[in-house]
Amino acid sequence: MNISFVHSSVFEPPIKVPAIGLDLFVRLPPAASDGEFCFIETINAPGAGPPLHRHREAEIFRVIEGRYLYQVGERRFFAEAGDVVSIPGGVAHGFVNITKAPARQYILIAPALDARAFFTELAAVMRDGLPDRMALNAFGAKWGVEFLGPPLSLHDMPAG
Repeated sequence: MNISFVHSSVFEPPIKVPAIGLDLFVRLPPAASDGEFCFIETINAPGAGPPLHRHREAEIFRVIEGRYLYQVGERRFFAEAGDVVSIPGGVAHGFVNITKAPARQYILIAPALDARAFFTELAAVMRDGLPDRMALNAFGAKWGVEFLGPPLSLHDMPAG
């Protein structure tokens, strides 16, 4: 594997997907690792997260700020600043920021996904709000992403 030099500035504007409360920064694009992995940073608005979905790429999440409720397969659990969550490729997953402030994560995706193109196109698909699952899956087919259900919500939290 070959890693290229990249300097990702904190002044780069984010890719915004307001329908799911997401600001996203591509910190290491696929070309920097010959497609082995990419590295993104996400800021999730309070009560926000992606629809339940699955894809071939594995993901490793590192929570930087805040607290999240995750669902990985049938398991639901909390992750907070400092926690790492690994999700194998092909496993259904989603998460929601359960705090009253923006929460932030770094995510390594392997093999690499063209996150800039994917999330820019997703923002266009969601420009008028969260579309129905059929429309999401029509978009997702191009990327090998299957949308399985709505985003998690605060009502999905396990008891206790």
